Amino acid sequence: MSKGGVMHLTLEGIDKMVGSQTWLFPMSLQPCSGAVTVLLGATQAGKTSLMRIMAGLDVPSHGAVQVNGHSVVGVPVRKRNVAMVYQQFINYPSFTVRDNIASPLKLGGEKNVVQRVNALAEKLHIEMFLDRYPAELSGGQQQRVALARALAKGAPLMLLDEPLVNLDYKLREELRDELSALFAEGNSTVIYATTEPGEALLLGGYTAVLDQGELLQYGPTAEVFHKPQSLRVARAFSDPPMNLLAADAVASGVQLEGGPLLAVHLPETASRKLTVGVRASALHVTAQEGDVVLPGKVELAEISGSDTFVHVATLVGEVVAQLTGVHYFELGAQVTLYLNPAQAYVFDGQGALLLAPVRGGGR
Repeated sequence: MSKGGVMHLTLEGIDKMVGSQTWLFPMSLQPCSGAVTVLLGATQAGKTSLMRIMAGLDVPSHGAVQVNGHSVVGVPVRKRNVAMVYQQFINYPSFTVRDNIASPLKLGGEKNVVQRVNALAEKLHIEMFLDRYPAELSGGQQQRVALARALAKGAPLMLLDEPLVNLDYKLREELRDELSALFAEGNSTVIYATTEPGEALLLGGYTAVLDQGELLQYGPTAEVFHKPQSLRVARAFSDPPMNLLAADAVASGVQLEGGPLLAVHLPETASRKLTVGVRASALHVTAQEGDVVLPGKVELAEISGSDTFVHVATLVGEVVAQLTGVHYFELGAQVTLYLNPAQAYVFDGQGALLLAPVRGGGR
C-alpha cells in the first residue's frame, strides 16, 4: 500500500453479493487522484459498501481493486495507509482531544506536532476543547475530533462517510467550506459520501451518483449536475427535486400534456412519449422574452434561508418554483409561473437524456 504521495485507486468490474442479495451491481470506477470524489445517493444506495471495499474492510465478490497498478484485494485495512471517518465516530477515550489529534502525527514522525494540532483544531472549531476528553464533548464535537485526527494522518486515501451528519446546520455549512480548502491543500484522494446534492455541489471535484447498488454516472461534479445522463441521475442530483412533467414529441418540439408547447429541437431518434425535467430554479414569476406560461394555484409556500419555495398546482401537474428572496403567497391564490424552454431537460421513454440546457444560456 502506498505510504505517501498521490494514490491511484482503480476499481474494475467489482460487485458485492451477500447471500442471495446484491449489494453492489458490477461497476468500474477510477476516482481522480489527489481530488475529492463525492459518492452521492440516498440511504442504501451502496455508498458505505463501496467505501468498505476501497478501505479493505470487505472484499468484492468479483472484480479487481488496484492501488498504483497493484492488486490490494485481500490486503487488510491495517496494512493500508487509509484514513477513515464514519457517521459513528471513533476516538481514543483515554486520550485528550489534543492527544487524539496528535496520535497519527507522532506515529508518522511529524516534527511540528503542536503547531499542526493547533492549526487543525482551529480550522475545525475545537481549539477550546484540546485538554478535554471525548466523554466530556457533545456528539458533534467528538465528530470534529475524529475529522481532525483523520486529516492529521495525511493518508493518501481518505474515506469520509457522511462525516457532518451529526453536526448542526450552521456548523455543517462552515465546515464544508473549511474541508474544501483543507482537501485542496493536500495530495490525498478523498472519497466523501453524502445523501445531500447541495453538499456535493459545495465540495466540487467529482461526483459518482449511486442508486440501489448501481453506479449511474461519474464525472466532474458540475458536469454531472448540469447534464444528468438519465432520469435516475436527475432525481438523485437535484435539491429540491426536479419537476418531472409528461410530454409528447411533436413536429415543432415538445408538447406538455395539458400545457404549453416547448419549441425545442429534438433528435430524430426521439421516442413519442417523453418526460420534461424542470429545475425549481428555472421557474419564475416574472415573464421574459420567449417564456411559456404555467398558470396555477398556490398549494404551499416555504421560506428557507434567502429563498422561497412555492408549490403550485398547474394543468401539467404540481410543480415547485425556487424564487430568490423572501416572497409571500396566500394559499389558494392564483399565480402564473414562467419557463424559458431553453432551460428544460428532455428524457426519452426509457429515461435517457435527450436534451439539456446549454450552460450559460437562458437565465
